[in-house]
Amino acid sequence: MSEFPTRAKVVIIGAGIVGNSVAYHLAQRGVRDVLLLERLQLTHGSTWHAAGLVGQLRSSSNLTRLMRYGAELYGKLEAQTGQATGWHRTGSLRLASSPARWQELKRSATMAKGFDFRVNLVTPREAKDLFPLLELSGVVGAAWIEGDGDVDPASLTMAYAAGARKGGVAIHQGVRVTGLKKRGRRVTTVVTDQGEIAVECVIDAAGMWGRQVAA
Repeated sequence: MSEFPTRAKVVIIGAGIVGNSVAYHLAQRGVRDVLLLERLQLTHGSTWHAAGLVGQLRSSSNLTRLMRYGAELYGKLEAQTGQATGWHRTGSLRLASSPARWQELKRSATMAKGFDFRVNLVTPREAKDLFPLLELSGVVGAAWIEGDGDVDPASLTMAYAAGARKGGVAIHQGVRVTGLKKRGRRVTTVVTDQGEIAVECVIDAAGMWGRQVAA
């Protein structure tokens, strides 16, 4: 077992899907001396409860671009890391059961078209052809997004972790963060049950425990 570190450039607290994604992307950008801490084991927090649905259409262009990037990445990660992600590109339907919701879907489709993201507006009958179990009562229209799908959150997290490790990230499990020391407004030390870590940057990715860590 490697010796517990006493310093790092970046410490990420929480090794769920968000913490591992941050670690992976820092490694991809060439950031070195990154340490990821998890109080239990990978995905043992709130990550494994997630449904894993990947819908790309959001209420803003930036969020939609972010979700598009994720859907594209999930299809490539297994080849990069050797770890399956459980990604299935199934497509999705967004249903409108009122004229107001239908107008909202049409506005979203127009916005998406502005950055080359294809959203197909379909009739209730076309929606039923795509999903035969659909009950058409009250359905005004629908948006069909072919590139949506689902992913296994635990497997995706493991793929991110594999990619992060390949990029030099150190992942330590079974480490509980008990405090943060500051100088002025800057966090300088992460206090754990296994020792203190001098740090330049701390990222709170503790999920449902994020507020507790920040406090």
